[in-house]
Amino acid sequence: MQTEVFQGILIPFLGTTLGSACVLFMKNRLNQMVQRALTGFAAGVMVAASVWSLLIPAMEQSEPMGKLSFLPAAAGFLLGILFLLLLDRAVPHLHMNSSKAEGLKSSLQKQVLLVLAVTLHNLPEGMAVGMVYAGWLSGDAGITAMGALALSLGIAIQNFPEGAIISMPLRAEGVSKGKAFPYGTLSGAVEPVGAALTILAADFVVPVLPYLLSFAAGAMVFAAV
Repeated sequence: MQTEVFQGILIPFLGTTLGSACVLFMKNRLNQMVQRALTGFAAGVMVAASVWSLLIPAMEQSEPMGKLSFLPAAAGFLLGILFLLLLDRAVPHLHMNSSKAEGLKSSLQKQVLLVLAVTLHNLPEGMAVGMVYAGWLSGDAGITAMGALALSLGIAIQNFPEGAIISMPLRAEGVSKGKAFPYGTLSGAVEPVGAALTILAADFVVPVLPYLLSFAAGAMVFAAV
């Protein structure tokens, strides 16, 4: 069981690493249309994972509340959006194809701000994986090993283009391959760390799992949008 959890929380990070590795064997920057298609694909995967692996399990676990069973999912979802919105306003970062940094003013280099932008959006994904695996380990949350694995694989799939969209433009701007690859990889490092910390806090997570699952869903949907 421990091996399955360890592998599960590393799968999304592997997706980011493989995507970042594109810079090692591709010469040119990704075509603008390809970037848009990959970004849209990643957003679709995130929204689907948020609904099927987070929101629906949250509502199923709240069924004993009867007509009010939607409340934990709705409250957690809105809080997740608010949480990431506040982080978006507080943490200095720069989105791709944007010339103006967001968040608090900072003197950080552009490369660091780009990595922070993706890292910021990867945080709820790591939390989501950790919460699902914490629920599975508890044995009474109605979450299966396959359900947890499906979420990890879904996030890994959308992390692949994210890694490439970070490392390739950095290379095009003159950053060496030896630096562009770890920059892209680093953006996904927060996911296994966040997942592991969430699992370690399982005693606090499981009792309020419906709220936390929907919280992660709200944050993931905000990042996708």
